[in-house]
Amino acid sequence: MNQKELNEIRRRFRLDKNNFSRIFGCYVNSNREVISWIDASLGLMRQEEQEMYLGLLKKTLSGTLGRNLIDIEFSTAQVADSDEHRLLQTLRQTECKDANARETLCRKIIESLNMGETNCLILLAADAYDVPYRGKDDELQADASGDVYKYFVCAICPVKAPTLELRYDTDENFFHPSSTGHIALAPELGFLFPAFDDRAANIYNALFYSKNVELIHEEVIDAVFRVEPPMSAVEQKNVFDTALADTLEKDCSYDVVQSVHEQLRGRIDEHKESKDPQPLTLSVREVGDMLSGSGVCHDDGTDVPLTAGMTHYCPEGHTHGIDNTGAEPLVLLGILPDVK
Repeated sequence: MNQKELNEIRRRFRLDKNNFSRIFGCYVNSNREVISWIDASLGLMRQEEQEMYLGLLKKTLSGTLGRNLIDIEFSTAQVADSDEHRLLQTLRQTECKDANARETLCRKIIESLNMGETNCLILLAADAYDVPYRGKDDELQADASGDVYKYFVCAICPVKAPTLELRYDTDENFFHPSSTGHIALAPELGFLFPAFDDRAANIYNALFYSKNVELIHEEVIDAVFRVEPPMSAVEQKNVFDTALADTLEKDCSYDVVQSVHEQLRGRIDEHKESKDPQPLTLSVREVGDMLSGSGVCHDDGTDVPLTAGMTHYCPEGHTHGIDNTGAEPLVLLGILPDVK
């Protein structure tokens, strides 16, 4: 999913925009015991109550793609025949109304989730989005539908224990101790299934949410999706830094590493200014980022001078070579395509 598609689904979580009919789930204590099961009509709730439930569910689509929001990819074999994918498809197709499927999913989460001494609230809700056609001018045409995107959202929220607070009693004109009650907080994790790719359902992917980018709850990913947990944003950064240090070895000075990060920040800034909805990725073609030193790139017989801070692009199929023309070591970062 890209940012534009994510925003399109986020707009569904408004009272006048969605087809959510019921809220399902359960309330669980720190001993993994279900205190109560939830099956309530959204339409029978007060408006502020509806908004609160939808607000919690919407939080599972917040944050940054690639950091808080992580793609979960199923294998072809899983989609064809696996218990985990069959369960998610059942919940999607029945709009979460299959009680056995709901309990199975909740039990998987309860048995795997590590929330310490905190109670938690698991919420489920399903929606059917009549996807409007998008014209050549990129404008949505509400009266021209392209497809119906059926999906469900799961939110897992910690619950704050009651505390005593002084509250004002209007009858006695005095403050008395009063319990705040159990309070559902913003979700720590959750997911959307299936993903909304190219403005259509992609049953090969789910979008997983983690409030804390350093703790993505791999135990839940393994229990629910049965896939290799992706690296968290922090782990990705550490791997990149380690790979950079191993590549540069003795030339891995502060100035060189700073140069790499400055160039990456420059790419990020350019991407933000372009307002491209697709996530920023490095090209699958070959790129060389000059980090220090000077040299010449021989690109299909053409000599291209290289200096620190330059980026040179060699198109696929070109012959090329690099010579060091300076007195100091020539240090560069090369990014190569993974050609299938």
